Amino acid sequence: MSSSFETYQKRRLITSYFSVVLSIALVLFLLGVLGLLILNAKKVADHFKEQVVMTIYLKDSAKEVDINQLEKSLAMADYVKSTEYVSKEQAAEFMKEKNGEDFMDFVGYNPLQNSIDIHFKADYVTSEQLEEISAETLTKSFVDEVNYDNDLVTLMNNNVKKISFWVLVLSAIFTLIAVLLINSSIRLSVYSKRFTIKTMQMVGATKQFIRRPFVWKSVKLGIIGAVLALIGMAVVLYYVNKTFPELQLLNSPVLIASLFVVVFALGILITWFSTHLATQRFLNLNTDQLYYQ
Repeated sequence: MSSSFETYQKRRLITSYFSVVLSIALVLFLLGVLGLLILNAKKVADHFKEQVVMTIYLKDSAKEVDINQLEKSLAMADYVKSTEYVSKEQAAEFMKEKNGEDFMDFVGYNPLQNSIDIHFKADYVTSEQLEEISAETLTKSFVDEVNYDNDLVTLMNNNVKKISFWVLVLSAIFTLIAVLLINSSIRLSVYSKRFTIKTMQMVGATKQFIRRPFVWKSVKLGIIGAVLALIGMAVVLYYVNKTFPELQLLNSPVLIASLFVVVFALGILITWFSTHLATQRFLNLNTDQLYYQ
């Protein structure tokens, strides 16, 4: 009978520890993924900004030396990430592949123009900057037209600002929820041993002596939960980087390592703080009050 009861108690204890570790791991994992999102939000936004193309259409009378000089000056500019010269023949071939038919069979000649495609660095992809660059380029006598999607640029910048704001708000809210959830799990774990705490106190044990094993046990559970969360974060980071290599998520190892350290430290600090408060609460209660908590 006694053996069965001890087995039952051990199972309850293991289940309690498992639920605490699982709660800590899940909360820290979600918090860590959110941290990865925040760290890479600018990188993701910059990636999409750098897909914006400004096309400079050149007059047929443009000399090759002028075109080469313009392309070289653009390539050396601080605001340019890359340039590509597209001849009218290349443009016609692209249209043919895209439409599945040769439009020159109907027109009789190639109406397209030689052009230079420019991809900008993300910080310069604003309506004001692109308008200024466009106006300066049009001063060239051999440039016929400059074309880019200004509405898309405006919409993209406005959405980036909105998303950045709400990500920060959600981060603050989620961090608070994470602390509360872990704190709740730890308090429930300590609550099941409130009578043990009071018994130890009644036989003369000091508060620090009583609190120490509970804190140490919770910290160990916090470490296990944090390690599980870090493994989950590493898996997510690996697969996202493998799926979207152009984002280059692993190119900032110091930031990623710092985030992992922060998540690991949170697992320890939150469990330590929560256990300290929970045990202190039950230590300060009278024996009669334990039945109503």
